[in-house]
Amino acid sequence: MKDYSSKTNDCFGAADILLPENCELQRWAVIACDQFTSQPAYWQQVDALTEGVPSAEHLILPECRLSGSTEETIARIHETMRKYIREDLLRAYPDSFLYIERTLHSGQVRRGLIGMVDLEQYDYSGEVDAAVRATEQTVSERIPPRMAVRRGAALELPHVLLLCDDERQEVIETLTRRKEQLKKLYDFDLMLGGGHLAGWLVDGEEKQALKARIAAYEHRERQKHPDARLLYAVGDGNHSLATAKACFEELKAQHPDQDFSRHPARYALCELNNIHDPSQVFEPIHRIVKHCDTEKLLRDLSVCFDTAEGTPVPWVSGGKNGVLRIPEEGDLLPLALLQRELDRWLTENDGELDYIHGDAALDALEHEQGSVGFRLPAIDKESLFPGILSGGVLPRKTFSMGEAEEKRYYLEARKILP
Repeated sequence: MKDYSSKTNDCFGAADILLPENCELQRWAVIACDQFTSQPAYWQQVDALTEGVPSAEHLILPECRLSGSTEETIARIHETMRKYIREDLLRAYPDSFLYIERTLHSGQVRRGLIGMVDLEQYDYSGEVDAAVRATEQTVSERIPPRMAVRRGAALELPHVLLLCDDERQEVIETLTRRKEQLKKLYDFDLMLGGGHLAGWLVDGEEKQALKARIAAYEHRERQKHPDARLLYAVGDGNHSLATAKACFEELKAQHPDQDFSRHPARYALCELNNIHDPSQVFEPIHRIVKHCDTEKLLRDLSVCFDTAEGTPVPWVSGGKNGVLRIPEEGDLLPLALLQRELDRWLTENDGELDYIHGDAALDALEHEQGSVGFRLPAIDKESLFPGILSGGVLPRKTFSMGEAEEKRYYLEARKILP
C-alpha cells in the first residue's frame, strides 16, 4: 500500500510542472478541447498540423468528438501519454510556478501564473462554503464522459483559468516587473491565429517571495469576507476542473482505507489570472427563448419586473422591441433574476432557451418569429466575487472570457498517477 501521509497544503501552490522539449512548440500547443465544437474543420486543420509529430493534440479529446469516442480512442490517448513519458519528451520543473504572458489579437497581454489548486478546497455545487468555487452552474451530465478520459490518464493538461480578486495587483503583476530576473522557458507563436505565448520559470527565492504574496492575498480576502471562504473563482474550464474533482472523489471512495492526502490526483494544474488585469474582458452572453408564445412570455415578465427603475434589459421579438427593468435584489446580478424567471416560465410553458454571443448575432434574430431575445449588459468585474458570495454560483452562461482563439492552449502538463 502506498503511503500518502498528510502535510500542510496550499490552496493554490507550486507544482511539478512538465514542459515538452526537443519538439516544435507551435505544433505541440493546441487550443482548449471545448472550443470550436460546431466547427469540425478547425480540428481537421489541427490534425493536419500535428500528424506524425509530438503534440498535445494526441493527449486530449476535442469535445466535438467526445460523443463518438470509443474505449479504443481513450486507450490510445493514455498510451501516448505513457509513450511521451518513456521517451523523455517532457522535462520536469519540480515544485515551481510559471509566469506567462499571452499576447491577444487586440495586442493586449494577459498575464498568468501556472500552479496547482487543491481539489479538496474546491466545490462546484454552489452549496458549500469553499475557498475555490465555480462561477457558473455546472451541468452534471457533462462530467461522466470527461471522467472516462481522465480516469487512468497518467498526465493532465490544463485549460482551467482560475481568477483571483487581487485589486492591489501584487501577486502576478510583481512578476511582470521582475521577469528579466527569471529564466525564460518558451517564447513562440501559437497555431491558427492563437496569438503569442511566453513563459518564465519561478523558483528559488522568487518562488518563496511569490508564495508570501499569495499568502498575503488570501489573508486579505479572508478579512474582506470574514463569514465566507471564497479566495478563487473558476473563470473558464469549470467542467474540466469538476471532472478532476469527481475522479479524485471516486478514487478515495474506491480505497477507503488509504490516505490520499498527498496523492497527485488531489491537485489540478491551472492558470491563475487577476480579474483586475486590463486584458480581462467579460463579454455578455445574451438569451433567446425560441418556439414560444412571445406575447405571453413578455406579459408575464412585465408582471414580474413591474418597476420603473432597475437595470434596463432590452428585448427584441418579431420586429418589435422594448425594455425590461430588472430591480436590485442584494448583490444578485440582473441576469440571475432574469434567468430565474425564465427557468420558472419554461417549466410551465413551451419554449427553448438558447445562448447568443455578440450583439450582431442577436440583432440577426430581431425579426425571427416565435422568439424573444434579451440583450444582457456586460458583467462588471467588480461584481463577480460579491455575486458569487450572494448567490452561490452565477447562472449558467453568465459571461465569456474573450473570443474562442483567446482561450487557453495546452502546453504544460503534470503527472496525476504516482
